[in-house]
Formats: sequence, structure tokens, C-alpha cells
Amino acid sequence: MEFKKSPDGGWGWVIVLVSFFTQFLCYGSPLAVGVLYIEWLDAFGEGKGKTAWVGSLASGVGLLASPVCSLCVSSFGARPVTIFSGFMVAGGLMLSSFAPNIYFLLFSYGIVVGLGCGLLYTATVTITCQYFDSRRGLALGLISTGSSVGLFIYAALQRLLIEFYGLDGCLLIVGALALNILACGSLMRPLQTSDCPLPEKTALENVPDRYSIYNEKEKNLEENINILEKNYTREEICKSTLANGDWKQESLLHKNPTTAHTKETETYKKKVAEQTYFCTQLAKRKWQLYKNYCGETVALFKNKVFLALFVAIFLFDIGGFPPSLLMEDVARSSNVKEEEFIMPLISIIGIMTTVGKLLLGILADFKWINTLYLYVATLIIMGLALCAIPFAKSYVTLAILSGIVGFLTGNWSIFPYVTTKTVGIEKLAHAYGILMFFAGLGSSLGPPIVGWFFDWTQTYDIAFYFSGFCVLLGGFILLLAALPLWDRCNKQLPKPASATFLYKVASNV
Repeated sequence: MEFKKSPDGGWGWVIVLVSFFTQFLCYGSPLAVGVLYIEWLDAFGEGKGKTAWVGSLASGVGLLASPVCSLCVSSFGARPVTIFSGFMVAGGLMLSSFAPNIYFLLFSYGIVVGLGCGLLYTATVTITCQYFDSRRGLALGLISTGSSVGLFIYAALQRLLIEFYGLDGCLLIVGALALNILACGSLMRPLQTSDCPLPEKTALENVPDRYSIYNEKEKNLEENINILEKNYTREEICKSTLANGDWKQESLLHKNPTTAHTKETETYKKKVAEQTYFCTQLAKRKWQLYKNYCGETVALFKNKVFLALFVAIFLFDIGGFPPSLLMEDVARSSNVKEEEFIMPLISIIGIMTTVGKLLLGILADFKWINTLYLYVATLIIMGLALCAIPFAKSYVTLAILSGIVGFLTGNWSIFPYVTTKTVGIEKLAHAYGILMFFAGLGSSLGPPIVGWFFDWTQTYDIAFYFSGFCVLLGGFILLLAALPLWDRCNKQLPKPASATFLYKVASNV
């Protein structure tokens, strides 16, 4: 699809504003689900591992379905997808207020809301990239803070709503707030020419003319139908003449129509053969593309640094995501009184994540800082902080550790830099798609695993030792894999500008 030149301003700032609020409204509740998690434990009486699946699915499904989300936005555009997904998120939240059991929540909150959030993220990032070129990095940085600000505000808001209206009333009100996504979506004016050709037509124009049978699809269909109708009519006439004994007319009918029928049949068979040949060639081309994709995937995993990065991001999401979901319950399990809560721990994680994204992104732009080592440092320090959580028995200690974990979770802002440095800009989309899929898998598995550890031991100590060990293991694996190869990677792959990374990654989410 051919778009007009990016205005780098003008209506683009409206797009930034509505995209910020879209991410704020859709991600606020799923990221602050730790407040709801405690209420669901009390309401349904299920184990912590099973209940944790609700929040983990809400965060992981969007990443797991990122290829589908990208396809929907490419096919239908950002505005229709945003409006449709707004209904999904709002409807899922409202349906969750009527949940009779935890299994209903897995569908309404985990899958419906999670998929809606994934679609909205892809739509907001895509349309922002279309409206900005030279200022794309700034624009994407602004809209990405919407989710972190949503986590900060929704953690306190949901607790307040539960106190006044109960769990069901809270979900209904939050769902009603999510309907404002529809208004945001209506302002996402597509930046494209009205007479631009469809991608499918461009693909077909590359096919030789003698194979472009689809251009005559309707015409061929009519011709084939006419042939069948003519044959049927002639058979009826022949039967009628035989019944009436009109032998003379019969001979006339069988003389010329037979020749015409033979020619039409040959033409029909020829066109069917051409269509079959075209479909065969198209299938072979698709199969070749599939083989090339598999070959490129195998080549990526032969890169030791990429393989270590793949393991690190998977382990990071298994161990690093549970605190944002379970920290409120950790405080309750540590007998921290509610009167001591100056601010919800999840809110602290949210605001420090915003700070971390900005500061780590700024540090990554300095030429004297090795981005990969910076990312490894965040993993190792975060692993140590997670291992220290079982020793925290007061609100102040938990708040400090929550701030550290939240700040280091902001390393998502430098992850595109590391991926590009490892595989190169040409393979970025392919590599990032694989990494995001397994990041979603890790986000989905992490909280239930930690919850199962609690159900087994009745304490979070071993659970967070396990989380810290996973993150530490990923960090050390990546460090060991990068040490002997980093100089060679520096020579082969010069560091591009940060805005290019953000655009390439976001546009293929």
C-alpha cells in the first residue's frame, strides 16, 4: 500500500495523543491485574497457580498472537482494528464481572482482553510510524509510556473502585472506561492515497500475462456456465425431436453443434489447464518462500549470540514478569498491614518502569556504552533483586525492591538495539518476531509457575529464588555467548540510529 509522505507533525500529534490514551486504557487493567488477583483468590478459592493464569494470559496472548495482529492491521487498517479491539477489551472486562468461576475468567479476561490489547498495540504503533519519519523515535517513545502510566494509575484506581463498588463493580467501570478507545480509534485518520493499488494486484502484475488467469476469473466463469447451459439445451432439443419423430431436424442439430461443442470444450479444457498451471506455480513459489523462511530461521539459531538472547528473553519473562502480578499478594503474605501502604507496590513498579525506559534508552545512545553489556547488567541486577524479595518483611523494603525491579524492567526499550546488533537490520523483523513469540510464552508461564511453587510450599521464598535464578541464568548465558563474538559483531554490524530500530521493530509487531 502506498502512503503519502509522513508529515512529522500536524495531525500526527493527534495520532500520538490518541495512541497514548489507547495504550493507557487497554493496558492499565491487565498490567495492574495484581490488585484483582488478590480479590479473585478470595472470591473463587482456587490455587495461586491456577488463578495466576488469568493475568499471565492477558499479558502473553498479545505477544503470542503478534503475527495475527500484524496481519489484521495490514489487511484492514489501524482505525477499524482499533475500534473493533476497543469493543473486545471493554466487552472482556465487563464479561469478567459476571464470571462464575476461574475458567470463565481465563477466557473473558485472559484471552479476549489479552488479544484485544495485542491488536491495539500493533495498530497504535503502526499508524504512528506512518505519520512520523524523522521524529519517529520521539513519537514512539511518547506512546509507549501510556502503558506504564496506565499501570501506575490503574493500580490505585482499581483498589479504590473495589473498596467502594466491589470486584464486579470495579470491572464494569473499568470496562466502561475502555469504551473510550472507540473515540480514540475514530481519530486515527489513515495516511494513504485514495487511489492506491491493493497489494494483491501488485503481486499479480509480476506474473507473466499468460498465467494471469485470475484477471478473467468472472469472464471464464460465465463462459463455463454458458457452455454447460448450451449443452443442456441441446440435449433437451434432441430428446424432443426424437420423441416427435422429426428425424430431419435431429440430423441438422447434430451436424453443426457438434463441431461448436468440441471447440468450446477444447477452449474450456485449455483454460482449466492454464489455471491449474498457474496454481501449481503459485504453490511452488509459496513453498519456496516457506523453505527460505525455515532456512533463515535455522541460520539465526546458528548465531550463538542470538541463541543466547533467545534463551535470555524466555527466562527473563518467566522470572521477571511475576512481580508485577504477585507483589501485592507477597506483601499480604509477609503480614504487611494495609495502613502502611503509602502507594500500591504495583504503582511503584509502573512509574519506575517508565523512568527505566527513558533512562536506559538515553544510555543506549551513548557510543561509549556497549548496549549488549548494558542489557546483561540489567538482567543480572534484576535477578539479584528478585532473590532478595523473600528477605523483605516490611513495606519500605518491598517498595525499594519494587522500584528496582520496575526500573530494570524498562530494559525493553533497549532490547531492539541488542537484537539489531546481534542479527543485523536486514534480519531484524524475522528475529524479533521469533523472540517476541517466546517472550509471550514466558510471560504466560511465569506467574502460574511461581503460583504453583507457593501452593506447594505455602511460601513465596522458593518461588522468587526460582524467578531470580531464571533471570540470572539468562544473563550469564548471554554474557558468556557474547564475550568472544562481540568484537566481530561490532566490525560486521555498525550501530544504526535508535529511531530506525524502533520503527522497524514496531512496524512488524
